[in-house]
Parts: sequence; C-alpha cells; structure tokens
Amino acid sequence: MIASTSTRWTKTVAIALTGASGTGYGLRVLQGLIDAEVRVYLLISQAAQVVLRMESGLEVPSRPKEAERFFSDYLGAQPGQLSVFGRQQWTAPVASGTNPPDAMAIVPCTTGTLANIAAGLSEDLIDRAADVTMKEGRKLILVVRETPFTTIHLENMLRLARAGVVIMPANPGFYFNPQSVDEVIDFMAARVLDHLGVPHRLLARWGEESGDA
Repeated sequence: MIASTSTRWTKTVAIALTGASGTGYGLRVLQGLIDAEVRVYLLISQAAQVVLRMESGLEVPSRPKEAERFFSDYLGAQPGQLSVFGRQQWTAPVASGTNPPDAMAIVPCTTGTLANIAAGLSEDLIDRAADVTMKEGRKLILVVRETPFTTIHLENMLRLARAGVVIMPANPGFYFNPQSVDEVIDFMAARVLDHLGVPHRLLARWGEESGDA
C-alpha cells in the first residue's frame, strides 16, 4: 500500500521525540510536515510518552500501530503518510542505509540521546536512525533541550557539529514580540522546518511584514 502511494509525498523525514521538555516543538514540526505533504517516520521514546502526557495532555498508545492511528488522526495525516515504529523495531526503514529518510530531526533531544549519537551507540531505534542518517550523508538536526550545559554536553555537541550535524538548542527568539506560548513554539518549529527544506507559514521572514510571509 505504501509503495503505491509514496510517490505523492514531497520527501521523507524521520522525526524522533525523546524525553526532554519541549514536546510541543516536536508536535508543531510534525504538523508542519504533514501539512506540507511530507512522508513522516515517527519514533517516540518511552520517556517522551510521559512528557507528552505532562505537557500536552496526550495519552499516546504504547503499541506502534495504535500510536500511528492516534497521531494520524491527531495531525490529520493522509493514508500512508505517517508511520510509527517501536524503539526496538530493527526492521524499520530508518534502521538501514539502504532506505534512509531524506533527513531526520530529534525534537526535543535529551542530552542522553545526544551522548549516544556522539559516541556512535545504537541502543534503540532513535540512536540507530540518527547513526544511519549521519553515515548516509543526510541532514540530522538535534533540538537539544537542557540548561545549563555541562562541558560534557558541549563537547558532545561540538563533536557532532564537526561531523555535520545541525545543533539547534531550543532557544526561541523574542524580537518578533510573541503574544502567546504558541508563537514561541512556532519560532523554533519554523527554524527546524527551514533546515529541513520544508515550506511553512509559521513565522514572518526577517525584513518582511507578517502578511508577506
């Protein structure tokens, strides 16, 4: 079924949500990808399920297929557009360099996940998907959410930045005078979508009026 419909998608992007605070950023990025008709491979850690419940009130099913139906309904995805894979589902496309996504973003990214990727570990499918994305020369974006950073965190980020990974800490700007938390979230989601090469209308471009975006 996926093979017969996949040609409609503009590209394929893997999105991972880990247990850091800031799951709203990940949800907004997911919505932007779905609206732009991008095929999405979604990976969710167990800790992220807890944080989603705390921050967004979302009770995400633990079984991948049930979570897939949940997010497809929640985001208004088209049939076959969104796939959810379990943390140990090594048969998923993202686990192999023979079928990598066009890009991957971890939104938000814990410092633990950051450390695993920097060390080349593959303890679960999120780590492995990131490793595959890097080795295949595809774009990897890490929206790291922690404060303050230790020297270990900073050294891990530097190591990955030197390897071509986009390190994008969850640091929203305020020069556009946001009037709500949603607008603050939109700022970060817009930056992630920009780096994924996905069109959106979340934020006015610098030097443009909001109506021109």
